[in-house]
Amino acid sequence: MSIRNGCSLLLAVVFCLLVTAQCTFHTLDHLKPKASDKTQEIAVVEMLERLLGNRSTEFIVSVNRSLSKDGLDVCELRSTNSNTIVATGSSGVAVAFGIYNYLKYKCNCHVSWSGDQLDLPRPLPKLTDVLRFNMQHRFRYYQNVCTVSYSYVWWAWPRWEREIDWMALNGINLPLAFTGQEALWQEVYRALGLNQSEIEEFFSGPAFLAWNRMGNMFKFGGPLPQSWHVNQLYLQFKILARMRSFGMIPVLPAFSGNIPKGIFRLYPRANVTRLGPWAGFNCSFSCSYILDPRDPLFLQIGYLYLSQVVKLFGTDHIYNTDTFNEMTPPSSDPAYLSAISRSVFASMTKVDPQAIWLMQGWLFFSDAGFWKPAQIQALLHGVPLGRMIVLDLFAETEPIFSYTQSFYGQPFIWCMLHNFGGSSGLFGTVESINSGVFKALNFPNSTLVGIGMTPEGIEQNAVVYELMSELAWRKEPVNLSEWVSLYAVRRYGSTQESLTTAWRLLFASVYNCTVPHYRNHNHSPLVHRPSFHMNSALWYDPADLYKAWKLIMEAAPSLMSKETFRYDLVDVTRQVLQVLTTSFYQDIADAFQNKKMAELLAAGGVLVYDLLPELNHLLSSDRHFLLGTWLEQAQSLALDEKEAQLYDMNARNQLTLWGPSGEILDYANKEWGGLVEDYYTQRWGLFVYMLVECLNSGQPFNQTAFNQAVFQVEKGFIYNGRRYPTKPQGDTYEIAHRIFLKLHNGKTCLKSQ
Repeated sequence: MSIRNGCSLLLAVVFCLLVTAQCTFHTLDHLKPKASDKTQEIAVVEMLERLLGNRSTEFIVSVNRSLSKDGLDVCELRSTNSNTIVATGSSGVAVAFGIYNYLKYKCNCHVSWSGDQLDLPRPLPKLTDVLRFNMQHRFRYYQNVCTVSYSYVWWAWPRWEREIDWMALNGINLPLAFTGQEALWQEVYRALGLNQSEIEEFFSGPAFLAWNRMGNMFKFGGPLPQSWHVNQLYLQFKILARMRSFGMIPVLPAFSGNIPKGIFRLYPRANVTRLGPWAGFNCSFSCSYILDPRDPLFLQIGYLYLSQVVKLFGTDHIYNTDTFNEMTPPSSDPAYLSAISRSVFASMTKVDPQAIWLMQGWLFFSDAGFWKPAQIQALLHGVPLGRMIVLDLFAETEPIFSYTQSFYGQPFIWCMLHNFGGSSGLFGTVESINSGVFKALNFPNSTLVGIGMTPEGIEQNAVVYELMSELAWRKEPVNLSEWVSLYAVRRYGSTQESLTTAWRLLFASVYNCTVPHYRNHNHSPLVHRPSFHMNSALWYDPADLYKAWKLIMEAAPSLMSKETFRYDLVDVTRQVLQVLTTSFYQDIADAFQNKKMAELLAAGGVLVYDLLPELNHLLSSDRHFLLGTWLEQAQSLALDEKEAQLYDMNARNQLTLWGPSGEILDYANKEWGGLVEDYYTQRWGLFVYMLVECLNSGQPFNQTAFNQAVFQVEKGFIYNGRRYPTKPQGDTYEIAHRIFLKLHNGKTCLKSQ
């Protein structure tokens, strides 16, 4: 081949790729706000009233969708002669996002899960020029299919209202809207002929519905009361109305093939595969039944369900369903996989010809041994290019786009997962987040159409989510040290240099995990069943944490009136005690191995009778760290005592055993007042007691015997019926200061100081 011909061929290939990319993106043009400009204006005005009270009248809001010339949101702010701020944007979300960034960078204000700092200057700072925010990404996605169970499960409308406000302020325009779907499934299954008992044995309990929906498990924690369905439907109507009023595009659920066993009775010839056990569960609660998408019954059920969804909830033409989530397909044949996705998509387009399938890309990472390039491409190409959006779910740590040529042409969203299970603990990968989005944007022939936040659980590490949300309008990575310094100022409304120094220390250490392939499970021995094989490694130098803690403690007396500061004082002190628990665990293990009873009693005694009780007192002093609140929210949804007991069991089990026998033990761990006292401390007390008994008797430690004994403690917590405080108890500063003095005065040993 001549050089000239070779160049022509290369140009042709490049041209085809560009055309494909353009066509791909044009297929998403119909995904846009449905609410009128006026409706979106009203939504922002009402949100500002909730947030700022009387000061909200100092903002004039205008939505004009024609401001967006390329599908990308824009917001412009300017000052008037009367000291008001006029905010004009292409959507309600764009206006809310622009106003929040004005509040952050001109007024030093802050809004977060852990409290607000909204001491607005009077008058509002004047803008000398137009302040313009141009979104760099068309879609800003939010939620993980697991968040609905780990965090939202017990929410009533006031908490949902607050969260949707937070979404708008942080620029979210593509949120998942999964609430209430079981009520619709119940009607579909009834219409097909299933009886109530067959339906009830299919649905799991409220705290485990995420995995029931994905086909991982069934029945456990159920049955769902009818009052649950009514309550969730009521919520979904309000959630969707509010999301749409801001100009958001809610993502609704579709059918994945997961079916009740009762379908066999009605359709004995259906092509159904029974999967193997999932995550340690036996087939009493897992080994789900999956209907082959190529079976005509799949299209029938999918059509019935999605028709119900669209009829009751309306549609914005985008639907989520996940095939083979943490489950291995029965065949690796590319033709089979392509046929599967083609059939799933057909069940959507039969109801909505404009359907876009939003799929989590988690399966490609979680079962990488199965999903090789040929298999990934086959599954993705069963859907026309541009009619599917793939969530690169864990891209800050395990990006998939980079070895799949941007998902082989399908549009994708670069996502930060960050948190697994909603667990406590300071954690972040800020360098990776800060650079990863731009690497994806500049990747050859990139099909990136958005960025997203996909935590399994929320209400932790607010700083990481604020950084991620800002990358929606940033044209290049931020200077992390400068950015977090400004964050500290607006979070507390204080310019104390010690606080900015503390946050720079935290951002460079505990918030900057650079260990390859690190998954954010809280590995601390504190929140895991004791053994001699615990993972206690840290990705940061504890000395940086201790220095930051000391600086925060020194600043505390003048800032305790700030909710955001009180939260961080508790959270950073909690992290210090978490690290110290590891230190005492190592001392306990060393003392036992060396048969030193005095050292074992000393280390075990301090841990069980001093450090952990002090941690419980500290956590109990702040409303954000109370087990009682979680349990009260669960029980408040009940209509009678039977329902209250069911919800209470669900709420406790998810935090602890995660299954009848500890199948996913301690995965969704939380460090909360009440839970530390009656669960974690009791386990550590039993561990130390059995070690002492072993030394006394000269017997080796038997982990199996301990596991059997401690299981009774764990199960006992789930059914102890105890009521826990729902209001803070004790003075946070006094408790934190007492802990600080103990550690620095030598009562307990602060290692690595």
